Amino acid sequence: MAVMKDLNQHLHRRGNRWHYVRRVPSEYADFDPRGMIRKSLKTESLEVARARRDALAEADEQFWATVAISGQGLTGANPVSKQTRHAMREYQAARQRAMAKGFMYTPVQEIAAQEDVADILDRLSAIPVRNAPDKTEADAVLGTVSPPAVKISQALEVYFSEIAVTDQIGKSDSQLKSWRKVKRRAVSNFVKVVDDLPMHKINRDHARKFYNWWSDRLRPTDGSKPLSGNSADRDLGNLRKLFREYWKYEGDENRQNPFRNLNFGNGNSLKDIPHFEDEFVRSRLLIPGVFDGLNDEAALIVYAMIETGCRPSELANILPENIVLDDDVPHVKIKATKTRQLKTVSSVRDIPLVGVSLEAMKRAPNGFSHYRDKGNLLSGSLMKAFRIRKLMPTQNHRIYSFRHSFEKRMLEAGLDYGLRCLLMGHKNSRPLYGDGGSMEYRRDELLKIAHPIDDRFISSLPSVG
Repeated sequence: MAVMKDLNQHLHRRGNRWHYVRRVPSEYADFDPRGMIRKSLKTESLEVARARRDALAEADEQFWATVAISGQGLTGANPVSKQTRHAMREYQAARQRAMAKGFMYTPVQEIAAQEDVADILDRLSAIPVRNAPDKTEADAVLGTVSPPAVKISQALEVYFSEIAVTDQIGKSDSQLKSWRKVKRRAVSNFVKVVDDLPMHKINRDHARKFYNWWSDRLRPTDGSKPLSGNSADRDLGNLRKLFREYWKYEGDENRQNPFRNLNFGNGNSLKDIPHFEDEFVRSRLLIPGVFDGLNDEAALIVYAMIETGCRPSELANILPENIVLDDDVPHVKIKATKTRQLKTVSSVRDIPLVGVSLEAMKRAPNGFSHYRDKGNLLSGSLMKAFRIRKLMPTQNHRIYSFRHSFEKRMLEAGLDYGLRCLLMGHKNSRPLYGDGGSMEYRRDELLKIAHPIDDRFISSLPSVG
């Protein structure tokens, strides 16, 4: 919205009616030949005049912004051309001007096809005529400004640079790279399967073609291994959101989303990852030397996961001030930082340290700097180490299996549902009473499920400072 220095800026009264009057800024004079802008607001009401003035001022400033922006472009993989950027602003300005005149912006073809002659006459009468009709007003009211031909690959760059700004605040470099990667993959797949189409031309047939392409990959007929529905739904979801947010940004919130209600919803997920059985953990993992040759920080992260249920990334990125070892109840604080987000709001939590996890964190009081903001390196290193040592009971086991084991042990030991949600960082679907219990209470409950460890194993643990 245009910012006014005072409530009545650009408003002039002539007789009983209000007018919108302002001079074209000098820096745009060569681009906008109108010089002094004078438009009747066709109202005696100051309140109505202010609202119409706001719409016209917003339209003008959107239009002038073209000059400043057209020379800058975007810095992504598919920058929007100067011509396209100009068309985007011109189209938005036309929509604003039509609204200021009391009309919904409607393409001229639709106006011509409608049977409401009264509406057409109203539109024609709203066009100012002196020596000749005002072309800018006529284009807006009669819908002759074409939608900008922004390709989907270019719309994604607009999304990154202008629309989803707040979504990127607080993400680390690694998180930001991952966040953008899945969105680029969705658009890249769509371009490969359909085409790099202008956003306003993408329709349901195109969306269905993309859906069917994924469907064939989930149910291959050539004997190849079926892919997970998670990737398909993630692509469809990202395209659905891009389409919705782009047109909302362009002021066309009512445009029907061609990707609506297209999803598979039956792919594998984290819930399908099996847990590690207690006996396997005790006999294969909690023994001296099992991780000899693995980076010491990676080995300690594994042991820290066992009795905390933390996500690997939560431990890899924990800061020294969030490792509290000198408290009556040693614990870790899982919280966001200025440069890194957590997965969800409910992920914020304090977890007592017991058993092997306490011993691991004692040996890493300053955290794990080698893996900080390097989630892929940690994941790759651990998966390789586990497979070489034959520590994955099945092909479906993952490092996340420790987290599932932690949750299962709490359930079977009868720990309170709310406490389980809190310690896992899950949203509690039940009404919340209190703060989840004292740290002493949480520690005592976790001691019920802690794996036994002996002095020989403890003395074998590495230290990283």
